[in-house]
Amino acid sequence: MGRGKFKGKPTGRRHFSTPEEMLAGTSSRPRTFRQEEAEEVEEEIESESEEESGDESEKRKGTEGVIEISNPNIVKKKNLKARDVDLEKTTELSRREREEIEKQKSHERWMKMQEQGKTESAKKDLERLELIRQQRAEAAKKREEEKAAKESKKVEAGK
Repeated sequence: MGRGKFKGKPTGRRHFSTPEEMLAGTSSRPRTFRQEEAEEVEEEIESESEEESGDESEKRKGTEGVIEISNPNIVKKKNLKARDVDLEKTTELSRREREEIEKQKSHERWMKMQEQGKTESAKKDLERLELIRQQRAEAAKKREEEKAAKESKKVEAGK
């Protein structure tokens, strides 16, 4: 049931193949597309070998092919291949990243000190906790004394 005044295209719905179908080779993708894809991959491999052999035959855009420019400030793009990438090279962190890491480390240090009770707030908390424990102990003693007094009155009244 259509909505609106425009009709849907007669091409039908899209069908996406799942990763399992792709691995099994039962994808519903047309065979011609696979052949075209294979040809494109072969063309890319051939073009890469041409690029390696002749750097001077680069395609230039617009009028660059007509006019020779000798600008020392122009930087050519270096295309790095996966095999040429240096993994041991460490990249420098940005200022924000460095500050974020420092902030996390200082927070971890503070939490350790807090657990050990060496910070001022931890000392105050421990003092408060000790005071509360003393008050509760005194209240418990008082309740015990009152219970004992009530029991002694019951015993005396029962005689």
